[in-house]
Amino acid sequence: MYPRKIEKFLTKVQKPGRYTGGELNSIVKDKSKIDIRYAFCFPDTYEIGMSHLGMKILYSLVNAREDAWCERVFAPWVDMEQVMRENNIPLYALESGDALTEFDILGFTMQYELSNTNVLNMLDLAGIPVKSCDRKELTPIVIAGGTCVCNSEPMAEFFDITLPGDGEEVTNELIDLLKEYKAKGASKQEFLVAAAQIKGVYVPSLYDVEYNDDCTVKSVTPTCGAPEKVEKRNVADLDSMFAPESFVVPFLEVVHDRTTVEIFRGCIRGCRFCQAGFLNRPIREKSPETVEAQCRAICKNTGYDEISLCSLSTSDYKGLEKLIRNMLPWTVEEKINIALPSLRADNFPKELMEQLNAVRRSGLTFAPEAGTQRLRDVINKNITEEEVLSTARQAFSGGWTAVKLYFMIGLPTETEEDIQGIADLAQAVVDEYYKNENKPKGKSVAVSISVASLVPKPFTPFQWEPQDKPEVLIDKQNYLISCVKTRKVNVSRHVPWTSFLEGVFSRGDRRLGKVIETAWRKGCRFDGWEEHLDREKWMQSFEECGIDPFFYTARRREYDEVLPWDHMDYGVTKSFLIKENQKAHKGETTACCREKCAGCGAAKLNGGVCDEIR
Repeated sequence: MYPRKIEKFLTKVQKPGRYTGGELNSIVKDKSKIDIRYAFCFPDTYEIGMSHLGMKILYSLVNAREDAWCERVFAPWVDMEQVMRENNIPLYALESGDALTEFDILGFTMQYELSNTNVLNMLDLAGIPVKSCDRKELTPIVIAGGTCVCNSEPMAEFFDITLPGDGEEVTNELIDLLKEYKAKGASKQEFLVAAAQIKGVYVPSLYDVEYNDDCTVKSVTPTCGAPEKVEKRNVADLDSMFAPESFVVPFLEVVHDRTTVEIFRGCIRGCRFCQAGFLNRPIREKSPETVEAQCRAICKNTGYDEISLCSLSTSDYKGLEKLIRNMLPWTVEEKINIALPSLRADNFPKELMEQLNAVRRSGLTFAPEAGTQRLRDVINKNITEEEVLSTARQAFSGGWTAVKLYFMIGLPTETEEDIQGIADLAQAVVDEYYKNENKPKGKSVAVSISVASLVPKPFTPFQWEPQDKPEVLIDKQNYLISCVKTRKVNVSRHVPWTSFLEGVFSRGDRRLGKVIETAWRKGCRFDGWEEHLDREKWMQSFEECGIDPFFYTARRREYDEVLPWDHMDYGVTKSFLIKENQKAHKGETTACCREKCAGCGAAKLNGGVCDEIR
């Protein structure tokens, strides 16, 4: 539990439940019987972190060991940070109340580039040097996993280790190694050199980076026997993979206040903007029987009345209809709602829609991504306007009145006609509702369109593309709003300056480390929160460090340029991504994996097996 000295301050902060611990299913162990203490650090608020499936999995996985104890740590909100700094209270873990200096591993999950300054702030609040080179002792070792570590370079001087790929197996191997090296009194350097030999472990300090005169990367050279290419860790069999049977149930409402069960990893579609789809190849599915058993166990142990079946494209799951058919009897009886995020408009059967009505009706969400067929072909979305409208038609005839559509702006080759097409498609969905003779009386339709700005990401076919500058994105957003002619359509949009910073750090190199530290020392933190993003401090930091941020965002990269992340291997080959980039500019599509194997290269991670040939 939290330190007793902080109790008197909790009335001075928003949501004191963020800082107390003691929730249902939280795990407390006897420290005297533990060899390795692991602090799972989420660099954002409690409400966001407690919604994260990765934290739930690794928390349970580490705590399943008798020799290790995993505890949770979240970034304190600004009011709590002030209390802690004014009263010399170090950042602590929720289960024990112990300061982070008492732990052997501090494991950060990096899901968002704008969490970087929060990592530094959390280390500093704990009284731990932010730079790896200044942490001389073996422990605590500071590690990171998650999507963003596919390009760890901007944070290379702060993390001792990053873990590209799946964490379920490599986490235990890393704990075993640290336990061994801690017992024999080894040095930090000895441990890092040994850890680099584990598949799926990247030690940034063991790689030397040289730059060309034009500021591009010249070379990345491994030292001390580290591998030339770091291959991501890949769990091949999800049915036998560790999965939790219970989650910590939060005291206060969190972002996704429901239980979540993963049904498969990867994506068959190949949308050219989607980093997650390429990073998580090849496709690996759980059996419907395994998924149902996990759903039953978690609902029983948490008391939640909603289950989210989680994946990148839920309606592509082969066993979906069987799974829903088997789950409906007990979920209906127990009044448990089944949520299906990430649906596609081209393969959502009417029968499934009717089945999901059995408990309660939620809004439906689809992602056309672009407003015209031409641009959907450029990004390889492979759905048509008629498929979107047909699905909306089915939904409205089934009693739905709310549909949310996700789009992107700033896509390669985009024109005003494509932006106009977003408004036109939303209007067409509205029109479908009023064509429906069975629409509910007295109810009107609500179509929400959420518009994100493209941030070209590593390991996608768009990794060579320039990113629109913030002022260009603002103009495009305003044009879209001017194209919407009905109150039935509501437009929400992302903050372009947030997308700009995300773009800088997603494709950045090691020289950005000094910018991150400079901005943090100026007071930047919670940069992903609009009310805390301080554009002026960031631009000052770039200037003081002699770094042009638009070098990382606004220029087109050549195919032969050495990219900062080229020494990471996520299975998909660079030659395949180049071909996909070229096809995008020709407006040519690539079939999904189940129709025809495109030879992306990721099958090697499953011993040569991928979804297409299973």
